[in-house]
Amino acid sequence: MTFVDTKRLSLNFTNCPIQLFNTEKRVKETLVAEKGQITLYTCGPTVYNFAHIGNFRTYVFEDLLRRTLKFFGLKVKQVMNLTDVDDKTIKGAIAKGITLNAFTQPYKDAFFQDLATLHIEPAEVYPAATDYIQPMIEMIQTLIDKGFAYKGQDGSIYYAIRKFPRYGCLSHLKLDELKVGASERVAADEYDKENVSDFVLWKNYDPQRDGEIYWDSPFGPGRPGWHLECSAMAMQLLGDTIDIHVGGVDNMFPHHENEIAQSEACSGKTFVKHWMHAEHLIVDGKKMSKSMGNFYTLRDLLAKGFSGVEVRYMLLQTHYKTQLNFTFEGLDAVRHSLRRVQDFIRRVQEIKGSADSGSVAPVIERTLYAFAKALADDLNISVALAALFEMIREINTLCDKGLVGDSEAAEILEFLQKINQVLAIFTFEVQAEQIPQELQDALEQRNIARQNKNWSEADRLRDLIHSHGYIIEDSVKGARLKKIERSTK
Repeated sequence: MTFVDTKRLSLNFTNCPIQLFNTEKRVKETLVAEKGQITLYTCGPTVYNFAHIGNFRTYVFEDLLRRTLKFFGLKVKQVMNLTDVDDKTIKGAIAKGITLNAFTQPYKDAFFQDLATLHIEPAEVYPAATDYIQPMIEMIQTLIDKGFAYKGQDGSIYYAIRKFPRYGCLSHLKLDELKVGASERVAADEYDKENVSDFVLWKNYDPQRDGEIYWDSPFGPGRPGWHLECSAMAMQLLGDTIDIHVGGVDNMFPHHENEIAQSEACSGKTFVKHWMHAEHLIVDGKKMSKSMGNFYTLRDLLAKGFSGVEVRYMLLQTHYKTQLNFTFEGLDAVRHSLRRVQDFIRRVQEIKGSADSGSVAPVIERTLYAFAKALADDLNISVALAALFEMIREINTLCDKGLVGDSEAAEILEFLQKINQVLAIFTFEVQAEQIPQELQDALEQRNIARQNKNWSEADRLRDLIHSHGYIIEDSVKGARLKKIERSTK
């Protein structure tokens, strides 16, 4: 099967179907894209604090999915919610004595800054829960009218999971072996993962708990439950049935399970065709927590001297269904890998005045095929990256032999730009490094010393250059200075 067009470096989705693991079915399934379009709902942040790197592991995975779909020529409409009303945001606003919006807005702004730093493509829509209260109220009323919801003794509205036979379809819980019902209710937004209970749709207003934060409704003053918020926003913006719904594995139950129950009971239709979940991120083999001192936001890592691209690559390189062990040694390794690619890009950019040998096109075609095939196989990023680095090795060998011409160099760069639409980790800007003049003079003097076979003087100048944090690197244009990459801890 050939689907590579080496002239335009384009791919044909029809001839290269995408297989994605469906959490609900527990198997890989071929993605079906009606009219070449995909609707994608991704669970966003609860804006009560800065997002941590565990959150961004999921967001980077979702970005890889989005970029891969577009890589294969599909149109994507993505919605990522902003949870700005829940137990945590209300508690935070009351503690600071400010409005809910005044409390959450700085964290919303920080989130978008972090997305840009990590080169995460913007979604088409970022709905805030507080902007969709009325659709949520209407959805609750529909569930009451259909007999799926009831008013509890505390005045809150609850979903009766015993009325929905499919409950447990995503997490594969066997409800017939568990005791559930109206006598077991949970009003908290987040609760014990083992707790199978009727969950809150509308939380009745409590002045002591909620302060001045509430909305009026036919059920009395209060505010919507967290689980309901995503269902209402997803259906409002993407329709009753969504192609792909994505999130972290910790959201599978109860959050996503509850979304299915609410949405399908309301519409009578399948809520999501394809569910995908990213595994946890751990730090040095342990669960990330503030009490253990291994809790990091993106800002923490930037303050330690790492770049957004380095953090992105660290979060990107492990398959989304594999637990990611985050270490600073791993970040250092990422830095060296990225430097290897950037050095390669720079080398190719400097190729001038050489005739084509015909050796490059087969390498690019083979790499593009391997890269695309890996992504189409449930986003197998590690295999895709292996194909990239094998290509770099092969073409470096061709460069060493002088077998890469001008137009072939341009084709290599075009290919790298193509796959960077998925990876978003390379830069193609030619950046002039500000090297101190004394070191440039030392390099020139060393070249003269070597020509005169004054090896001791050449060695002295080399050591001088090295002591200032630079090494001497040979290139097609002669020797040049390159800054030494230092480990950052």
